[in-house]
Amino acid sequence: MDDVVVNPRGALRGSVRLPGDKSISHRALLLNTLASGPAHITGLLDSADVRATAAACRALGADIEVGLSGVTVRPPERLVEPADVVDCGNSGTSMRLLAGVVAAEPMHVVLTGDASLSRRPMGRIAHPLRALGAHIDGRDGGRLAPLSIRGPVQHALELDLPVASAQVKSAVLLAARRVGVTVGEPLQQGVGSRDHTERMLRRMGASLEGEGGRLRLEPVERLDPVDVDVPADLSSAAFFLVAASLVPGSEVLLHGVGVNPTRTGVLDALQAMGADIAVRPHPSPGEHAEPIADLVVRSSVLRGARIDGALALRCLDELPVLAVAAAFAEGETVIADAAELRVKESDRIARTAAGLRALGADVEERPDGLLLGGGLTAGQMDADGIAGARIDCTGDHRIAMAFAVAGLLRGPVHLAGADVSTSYPQFFADLEGLLGS
Repeated sequence: MDDVVVNPRGALRGSVRLPGDKSISHRALLLNTLASGPAHITGLLDSADVRATAAACRALGADIEVGLSGVTVRPPERLVEPADVVDCGNSGTSMRLLAGVVAAEPMHVVLTGDASLSRRPMGRIAHPLRALGAHIDGRDGGRLAPLSIRGPVQHALELDLPVASAQVKSAVLLAARRVGVTVGEPLQQGVGSRDHTERMLRRMGASLEGEGGRLRLEPVERLDPVDVDVPADLSSAAFFLVAASLVPGSEVLLHGVGVNPTRTGVLDALQAMGADIAVRPHPSPGEHAEPIADLVVRSSVLRGARIDGALALRCLDELPVLAVAAAFAEGETVIADAAELRVKESDRIARTAAGLRALGADVEERPDGLLLGGGLTAGQMDADGIAGARIDCTGDHRIAMAFAVAGLLRGPVHLAGADVSTSYPQFFADLEGLLGS
């Protein structure tokens, strides 16, 4: 992983075609591997995480062909038992959703990952999959990878999940696809976790009833293949939304971004802070499809806000870069109800707080979030005789990109371990393009 140095460079101007949505890319590959015929995917994210899912699908017998017009998935007649351990790399989505996929099958599969993924909590999927009848084992009683999974799931149950998690909910739905299941998750102010899996299952002909906190999946005899045009990733868009909001004179157009309501918390949070963001919806491509819009963001003066409850759930991945926005905003910002950030690729609450302190921000770390005083001034840190801030990103892509945005206002920022390959390999090139246009 290379170190990167980011300095203030002036306004961001122009447009960006962002990479495909990571969450939808994983699901387009996995669910079409379970389908009854071939499907074509355009806009698939080419990143380390999605390549891990593609490799796993191949290990299960799928033929995945990458061509100039997109990716074709040809599923096997029935899934095959992998001949070796399946390596999920750094991808928690790959491991958790794959656990559900293989738990439905009469096979034994071992899922492993890198050092970071091996520290992330897997008990949250092990417990419900065991309740459905699958045999799950792993380190620390199945709470940590590698995970050993032996199916098939046998019981149709009603399960209430202790946490609102799209990955856990998806694992349960995929594991119980042949027997059916009712699954509930806690809501925050009426809002549940991301619904990309539910949308795609319905498009593929599954009988899935309910919304939000409680879903009923009937036993699935077959899943129809579904062609997927993956929208641009709103989580990747967030870095440019914040950068263009903060840097004076900026105006950026982001094309074809997914604006699923369970994901648009970052837009709501920034608009509550006074951001100038225009949302231009595309015509709906059909029932259960993902909504898409072009986003135009112009620089503005941001103010502090409260980001908690359902809003925090809907922008969890974007909270580090929203904390950067809050550090430069006028007035106090509270980020709360986000303890899940501590068990991501890194402890993102601690990493964000440490990085902002290195920039001179007024920040208090809390168990479930941050208190930010705001008022951090832009400018070249070297001008005051300060050598600049060094941020240890520990290979966490979202920390690296969040503090690259901070470096555009207050630098130089030295990003150590700035590996963004898991979600947005072209991030620094795209950023440079906006600064040079």
